Amino acid sequence: MERVPMTKAGYDRLKEELQRLKSVERPKNVREIEEARAHGDLSENAEYHAAKERQGHLAAQIAHLEDKIARAQVIDPAGQPNDRVFFGATVVLCDMSTDEQVRYTIVGEDEADAAAGRISVTSPIAKAMMGKRIDDEVRVQVPKGTREFEVLEIVYEG
Repeated sequence: MERVPMTKAGYDRLKEELQRLKSVERPKNVREIEEARAHGDLSENAEYHAAKERQGHLAAQIAHLEDKIARAQVIDPAGQPNDRVFFGATVVLCDMSTDEQVRYTIVGEDEADAAAGRISVTSPIAKAMMGKRIDDEVRVQVPKGTREFEVLEIVYEG
């Protein structure tokens, strides 16, 4: 069973979503099916078929979340050694070709949001940064070639 690294906040969000699906969405769907059944002939009952289809989607979502939660490896970023880049690090890099600084926080796949600077631990840049120290160079293969960065800062927030 492959473990899925995530922060405590990411784990809590998955648990909340699972709880919402089980306690709100699934009962709502059961009511939709019951109401549609009450309309009579099920063979031509679009409401019934839509509700049954939604039931299948909900079951798949619930199973997916339960699997992720079962495989979760909750990592406390505050417990990481702060002299190297690992999961949970917020890293400031300098693009060596443009001198532009970028800031990334390495998080689990479900927590990633590139616009907010949160990148997946499985992304090429995160993989390239793993284990690096301040002043180390990071080379990342991108579609247009190789980009080079220098690690300026490593911070772990608890």
